[in-house]
Amino acid sequence: MTYPTSFTHARLLPWSGPEGKPAVLLTDNTASPLALLADAMEEQQIETAAVIVGLAKPMIEDTASLTTTELRWIVRRLIESLTDVLNICESRGERIPDYDEPDADTAAEASEPRS
Repeated sequence: MTYPTSFTHARLLPWSGPEGKPAVLLTDNTASPLALLADAMEEQQIETAAVIVGLAKPMIEDTASLTTTELRWIVRRLIESLTDVLNICESRGERIPDYDEPDADTAAEASEPRS
């Protein structure tokens, strides 16, 4: 097995490392087994968040029969799911390349009105 000689990307993983600290994968941006596992876990977390939102909507609408315990339960699940989804957004956002800066001539052409 060959390993990359230079790491060009750091990817935030969708799980915590030791002591609850963020886990990061140093990679050359290839589809490694660990990267594919992280992709699958992110998709599962997104699907779980959608299910939790689907459960929360009818619970919140029926406040007359909603107990304090049920409200706390759904709020905890929403917070967990939102935290997971925000971590996924952060990880994916870091992997989006920055825009290329146009050179001066291209920028000037783009700002000129078209006739």
